[in-house]
Amino acid sequence: MREALHYEQQGKAVACKLCPKHCIITEGQTGFCRVRRNTGGKLYNINYAQATAQALDPIEKKPLYHFHPGSTILSLGTWGCNFACQFCQNWHIAQAQPQFTLLEPQAAAALASQLVSQGNIGIAYTYSEPSVWYEYILDTARLVQAAGLSNILISNGFINEQPLQELLPYIAAMNIDVKAFTNEFYQKVCAGELTHVKRTVEQAARQCHVEITTLIIPELNDSVEEIASLAKWLSGISADIPLHLSRYFPNHKMEVPPTSVRTLEAVASAAREYLNYVYLGNVGGNGTNTFCPQCSYKVIDRLSGYSRLTDPGKKCPQCGHSIPIKGEIRLSDRG
Repeated sequence: MREALHYEQQGKAVACKLCPKHCIITEGQTGFCRVRRNTGGKLYNINYAQATAQALDPIEKKPLYHFHPGSTILSLGTWGCNFACQFCQNWHIAQAQPQFTLLEPQAAAALASQLVSQGNIGIAYTYSEPSVWYEYILDTARLVQAAGLSNILISNGFINEQPLQELLPYIAAMNIDVKAFTNEFYQKVCAGELTHVKRTVEQAARQCHVEITTLIIPELNDSVEEIASLAKWLSGISADIPLHLSRYFPNHKMEVPPTSVRTLEAVASAAREYLNYVYLGNVGGNGTNTFCPQCSYKVIDRLSGYSRLTDPGKKCPQCGHSIPIKGEIRLSDRG
């Protein structure tokens, strides 16, 4: 265990200040996330250095399409979550009590450096919600950054402003799940609130590379109007923020039928009225490719694994429009 950051003592109870749930935790109990426990009037992070999942993944799997395309990333996850999404794809680690291995920050940073020869650019904190692993990520991210590598968060964005502000100097990129664009969905389906997630997106976009993912679920968040509103709001931050619209399949407690490809294409078309880069997930095809927003030329073909963009400049070879890609492109160049 490790004493937690961002809490206040309230008699024998403690008030957790890490996320907007603001759990009041009595002696011997944990907060909603299950990983922050009151022991003797102090709050402890009980999953510190407990890794439940580890893999060297393509960066595109996170998904991050505009951050070091073609690279790999050491991906680590723990257990616990401050949401309770009925459709959770990783519920067996987020909502259950899985086995784990101990991976101290120094060991994690060393492993990331050892994997550079395999195209690794750093560590992605993912699989379950990384913000509940806060103290471990902060300690590890400092070491990873000092080694010249990148830290990435794949997050639901449900974290308070001050903890996020302390972490962001060490974070190079985030993919933030915006689960839906109505607070009703967040409250009923995820046990969360949209307002705080929107604030995280705005805060993070000022300091690091940000991409957004929304899982499109039939009858719950699949209306053209809702996704258009989401895209319009994102465009007010930047029209170049990539939006990944993913096809839902039944999982965990949700048995709604899979999203139709027609629905996914319809909401993507609405989003493209406001955003320059909208991608389709869990369907394959052209939805994974990057097209120039000015002339529609295919500048990155992820199906074939090649790019027509070259450093420096990253400009469309047909019209010269600059394509916002952060970092080196490691996909092959076919001209």
